Amino acid sequence: MINKESQSSDHLTTASRRGVRMAKIAIAFAAAFMLASIAVIISIAVVQNHKKTYISRGLKYGIVLDAGSSRTTVYLYEWPAEKENNTGVVRENTKCQVEGPGISDLGKNEDKDKKTWKSLKNCMAKITEAIPSHRHNSTPVFLGATAGMRLLHMKDEETSNTILIDIKNYLSSLPFNFQNASIISGQEEGLYGWITVNYLKGNFLEKNLWNAWVHPHGAETVGSLDLGGASTQIAFATSEDAKGEDIIKVSLYGYEYNIYTHSFLCYGKNEAEKRVLAKLSKESVDWANVKQPCYPSGYNISMLVEEVFGSECTKKDLPMQYSQKQNITFFGQSNPEQCKVLVSSIFDLTSCRGAENCSFDGVFQPSLSGDFMAYAGFYWTAWALKVEGSKSMETFDTNMKQLCSKDWKTLKTSIKDIKDIHLKSYCYSANYVHSILADGYKFNADNWKNLNFQKQVNDTSIAWSLGYMLALSNMIPAEGKILKLPINNVLFTGLLLLFSVLTIITLTYLVIVLVRFCN
Repeated sequence: MINKESQSSDHLTTASRRGVRMAKIAIAFAAAFMLASIAVIISIAVVQNHKKTYISRGLKYGIVLDAGSSRTTVYLYEWPAEKENNTGVVRENTKCQVEGPGISDLGKNEDKDKKTWKSLKNCMAKITEAIPSHRHNSTPVFLGATAGMRLLHMKDEETSNTILIDIKNYLSSLPFNFQNASIISGQEEGLYGWITVNYLKGNFLEKNLWNAWVHPHGAETVGSLDLGGASTQIAFATSEDAKGEDIIKVSLYGYEYNIYTHSFLCYGKNEAEKRVLAKLSKESVDWANVKQPCYPSGYNISMLVEEVFGSECTKKDLPMQYSQKQNITFFGQSNPEQCKVLVSSIFDLTSCRGAENCSFDGVFQPSLSGDFMAYAGFYWTAWALKVEGSKSMETFDTNMKQLCSKDWKTLKTSIKDIKDIHLKSYCYSANYVHSILADGYKFNADNWKNLNFQKQVNDTSIAWSLGYMLALSNMIPAEGKILKLPINNVLFTGLLLLFSVLTIITLTYLVIVLVRFCN
């Protein structure tokens, strides 16, 4: 009897051990299967995202001449030939700055004209060398003239047309695909700047695992602040129900944006400075000794009356009794407080009459929202104040006051390698930037941190010219083009779901077995 019970007990123990062994094998197998499923999911995702099936056809190129009021800059852009309708792939290959003033000054001085044309031809030769010869015929060339030519067109339409015809003839003679040379509107300039900023930052769209175009997770568009010599532009996305002459609806990659964009002619950095000088001159009784609070003490400059009052932005302020060939001499004062009052006075802040959606000069503007990229003249002013990137309004104000308090000798020591003609105006520029941002656009101590003063994004200059080329080349279409990937979308989705389900089932089985085993 004892032997039979002992044998039965041994038999149960053996069976129990065998069951435990089988359970362990099942657990190990299930765990291995689950890990394999996870590995498959990761593998197909990696292949789908990083193993494109196309073969690169090299690079394509585009040339844009940014014909500004104070200078002309030639940009050469490049992008992979097979990615023309993708976002974020266009980059700046090189750029060349034409020596001399902007094209709106052509015809005023024969010697200066020769230098400008020589420099332009040198720039185009440099650009030509950077492009493979077999790509010359397919490389589009665009020229966009901005506020300087807009002002000239208002003053002398025949001269502005002659300048454009001469430039068209020259550009057409080059071995490229000449497309366009025209004066763009201020509203277009603002919109192209907004497109450039958001294109470079990748804010329009990205592809998900299923190769579908989607908005980047959590991404919002960034406002654009551009400051040139004769005009300044603001552009930002606003609410869908916003309406007005400054609201433009644009469709990019199948998504619609409601963009507020306005250009202030005669409020560019150089033209606004002329307005400041004109105001001082009108209020002075002695043009041989005009006190300029924004210029550094120890500095003085004599200018012809036509240099101050010869612009379309200031000619109405010229007193009748003065000749354009007279001189006006300005003496620096290094007076931060008076400079601030003087610069603010060129902005008409009373015409808004307390209206909430109004900037200055009675111009409608929706409430600011989101981050803003401030570039071109805004950036260089911030650079002089050492407030590039994002800084507080308090830091901007403190550095501005310190810069404006320096005399000419000290200023030349603190900011080197800058021509005197530009250096003497940095205090004015700082006050101008502060006035238009704070008093005009209504940036304050709270949202000033949303301002980012930048020159480039991903090694590409922030300029309206990139957005201009993208728009005119249809490289940002209303609908995005889907690339062919290694795994068909339907098959990829099916495999992903299959192995995801298997992973979940296996994980559930493991949990059940482990619970039973532990009990």
